[in-house]
Amino acid sequence: MEGNVSANGVAPNSYPFGAASAGEAPERDDALVSAVVSAVEVTGAHAGSVFLLSGDHRSLVVAASCGTPPSLLSGWRRIPVNSGMPVAEAYRSGRMVHLADAEETMRRFPQLAVALPYPFGSASVPVRAGERTFGALAVVWTAGPDGAGLSRAQRRQLRSVADRLGTTLAGLRARGALGEYDERTAPIVVPLPSAPVIRVGLFDWNLDTGALTADDELCAIFGIPPREFDGRAATLAAMIEPTDLPGFRSAARAAVQEGHVLAHCLRIRDGRGGHRTVELWGRIPESPDDLAASAHLIGAVIDSGSGMAAVAAIERLADGFFALSPDGCLAYANHSLENLLRVRQDELLGRRPWDVLPWLADPVYEDRYRAALVSQQPVSFLVRRPPDEWLVFSLHPGAQGMTGWAAPVRQPVPADTGPGAPVAEGGPPVSLSSPPAAPRVGSLYRVLTLGSALTEAVTAHEVFEAVAEQLLPAFGGQKLAISVVEQRRLRLLAQRGYSKRFLARFEGTPLHARLPVTDALTSGAPLFVESREELLETYPGITVSHSNSWAFLPLIASNRPVGVCMLAFDDVHRFPDEERGVLTALGGLIAQALERARLYDAEFALARGLQNALLPHRLPTLPGLRVTGRYLPGTRGMEIGGDWYDVIPTGDEVALVVGDVEGHNVAAAAAMGQLRSAVRAFVAAGHRPSDVVAGTNRLHMDLDPALLASCCYARFHPRSGVVRIVRAGHLPPLLRLPDGQAEILDVPGGPLLGIDAAAHFPESELRLVPGSVLALYTDGLIERRESDIGSDVDRLRASLARLGGGPLEDLADALLRDVCPSPDRVDDIALLLTEYAPPR
Repeated sequence: MEGNVSANGVAPNSYPFGAASAGEAPERDDALVSAVVSAVEVTGAHAGSVFLLSGDHRSLVVAASCGTPPSLLSGWRRIPVNSGMPVAEAYRSGRMVHLADAEETMRRFPQLAVALPYPFGSASVPVRAGERTFGALAVVWTAGPDGAGLSRAQRRQLRSVADRLGTTLAGLRARGALGEYDERTAPIVVPLPSAPVIRVGLFDWNLDTGALTADDELCAIFGIPPREFDGRAATLAAMIEPTDLPGFRSAARAAVQEGHVLAHCLRIRDGRGGHRTVELWGRIPESPDDLAASAHLIGAVIDSGSGMAAVAAIERLADGFFALSPDGCLAYANHSLENLLRVRQDELLGRRPWDVLPWLADPVYEDRYRAALVSQQPVSFLVRRPPDEWLVFSLHPGAQGMTGWAAPVRQPVPADTGPGAPVAEGGPPVSLSSPPAAPRVGSLYRVLTLGSALTEAVTAHEVFEAVAEQLLPAFGGQKLAISVVEQRRLRLLAQRGYSKRFLARFEGTPLHARLPVTDALTSGAPLFVESREELLETYPGITVSHSNSWAFLPLIASNRPVGVCMLAFDDVHRFPDEERGVLTALGGLIAQALERARLYDAEFALARGLQNALLPHRLPTLPGLRVTGRYLPGTRGMEIGGDWYDVIPTGDEVALVVGDVEGHNVAAAAAMGQLRSAVRAFVAAGHRPSDVVAGTNRLHMDLDPALLASCCYARFHPRSGVVRIVRAGHLPPLLRLPDGQAEILDVPGGPLLGIDAAAHFPESELRLVPGSVLALYTDGLIERRESDIGSDVDRLRASLARLGGGPLEDLADALLRDVCPSPDRVDDIALLLTEYAPPR
C-alpha cells in the first residue's frame, strides 16, 4: 500500500521496518552491531542484546547480541510485548528498567528470576526516536557484592547509545531501508572485542637477491620498526637465534628445489637475552614464468605468543583441562580429559559435552554451565560417572568462552550427595539431600520455557510445533503425537517421529476403548510405561511401535478432555518422580493452550467465511472487456485481511476497484465490507470517479475509522477505450500493451482514506488500444523484505510483460506464481486484470 500510514504515523503493513533494499541492509546491521558493542563497553557488562518490534507488533525479537552465545538466545529469541520481562517493560513504559542484582530481579520480575536463578544484574532501555519506539536494548553484568548496579554515568551513557540507535533506525525507516523482524530472522551475534591472541606477518622473499618484502606485522614480530626495515632478508636473519639459521636455510633451499611447502619453527631473540618461538610457512608462488617463480618464497610468520608452550604444558598434566566456546561446544581438550571421560577427542571437539556423553545429559549439569555463563563467576560441582565414580568439574568463565578443569574425587563423597552438588574452592563437596535442588530449577526452566512458547502459539498446529520443539529435546524423547477429542473419538492432530501407517491404526479410536491413550484420558491421570514388557502385560495384544518407553499425558482443560499427548522413547527410559511431576504440569499447560487454539481455529474459520462472503464470487460478463480477479489470504499468523476487489457495471461503463485496509483481523474485514458497499453505492448513484473516492473517504471518516485504507478506482468506457483512474494512497496500476511492452501508470494520487474528510483525489484519463491489459493489485502481491517498493513494482511490470499474450486466466495464475512464489505470506493479496477486447 503506497504511502500507507496509520493514525499514529505508522505504516500498518511494514511498521516498524519497511522493506529494505539489499544495498542499504549493511547500514542497518552496522548500526545494530555498533549499538550492542557500545552498550557492553560503556556499562562494563559481559553481554548485551537489541530487541526490535516484530512486524505483527506482538513481540520483541532479538536483532543483535554481543557476548551472548546462541544457545542462550534460543529461549529468549521472541518476547511478547505484554509479557512480564524487563525488556518488554522498558518498551511499554519508555523508561529504563535497572535491576542491580538477583534480589531486585526476584522482587520485581519473579518469572525471570525463576527461569534464570543466577546472580546477575541487568538494565533494559527503550530504543526510540521522537514518539516512535523501535524496541529495547538490554545489558547483563556480574552482580557485585555491593549490589550497586550501574552508576548514573553508565546509565546515562546506555541511554545515549539507545537514543543514537533509535535516531539511526528512524532515518533508515524514512528511506525504506529497514527490514521486518520476526522469530525466523537470524540475529546478528557479535563476540566481545578482544586483543588478537595470534599475530601473523606476511612476506615475499627473493632467494637470489636476498630482497624481502614484509608487512608491518612481520616487522613487529621481529622487533623492527616498519619504517626502519631496509628490505633485506639478512636484517631479519640477524634477529634469529644463530643456531637455528643453518637448519632453516637448508629447509628453505629444499623447499625451493623440490617445490614443497616450507614449514619451520624458529627462535627470535627478544633483545633481553631471551627468545620466543614462531612458525614460518612458505611456498613457491604460481607464475607463468617458472624461473622467476622458483626464486621466490611467499608465506607467513605466525607468532602464537606463549600459546604453544601453554598447550604443551597442559598436555603434560594428569588432570583434564578443556576450553568451551561461548556456545558450550568443546574447543580444546587435553589427552588427560580424553582418558578421564573415556571418549576420543575427535568425538568431543566441536560438540557440547552433554550431547556426547549420556551421563552428562542430566539437566543439573547444564544448569551449572548456564550459571557460570550468566553470572560470569566460577562454578565447581560434582559429576557421577557410571557406575559409581565421582569427578569434580570446575568452570571458569570469561569474555571469549570458558576454561574448565576436571579430576577424580580423591576423598570420600557423602552418601546423600546428589549429582551437580556444588564444591567450595579447595574444600569438600557440599552434601545435598535427595532429590537435589538443581534439577528442580532446571525443570522449572523447562516449564517456563514451554509456557512462554505456548503463549505465542495461535493455532492448534502451532501449539503442537511448540510442544515438539520443547518436549522432545528436554526429556530425550524421539517421537511425539497429539490427538484431540472430536465427537467422543480421538483424531490425530499432528505427530513427529512416527510413521503415518502406524498411527493410522488408531485414528478414530472411541474414548471407551481399552488403550493406554484412552485410559489416561478417561482417568485424568498420566500413564508412564517404562518398558515393552510392562506395556504388553497391561495391554495384551496391543500393537507396539519400535519404542521402549512411553508417557501418555491427558490434556484436560476446564474439567473437559481436550486430547492426549504421547511421548515415546527409543531406548528404555526411567521416569523419576520429579520428571513425572514436571510432565504432568506440562500436560496442563498444553491442554490450556490447545483448547484456546482450537477455539481460535473455529473463530478464524468463521471470520474467513465472513470475508469470503464479502468478496465477489462471480465477475460479470462485460461486452468489450475480459475481467478476472484473484484473492489469496495471508498464511502467517493465520489472520484475515482487508484486501478486496470489485467489478461494477454502470450503464455504458464499468467500475473497477482494488482496495487494501490496514491490519489483519476481523476489524479489517469489516472495514473492507463497509468500503466495498460505499463504493458500490456511490457508483450506482452515477458519481464521477473522483467523487466516488471522495464520497467513500467522507463516509469512512464519518464511521470514525480505527483503520486506514487505500484504493485504486478505474472507470472504463469499453466503446471508446477511455479509462479514468483515481488513486487514494495506493500503488500505481500497470498497463500491458498489445506489443508486449508493459509500463507503470504513474498517475497522480490523493491521500489514504480516513485521514482528511476534505481531501482532494485527482482524476487521470487515458485511452487504451485494443488488446491492452490493465492490472490493479495490492501490496501483498509484490512486497519483499529485502527490496524497496519501487523495485517490487518494477518486478511485477517485467513479469506482466513477459507472461502476457495468452488467456487472461492463465496470466493471472502465472503472475501469482512468478511474483509471489513463496506459500509463506505475511499479507493477503488482491489482483484484478482487465483486458480491453472490443468486438471487431
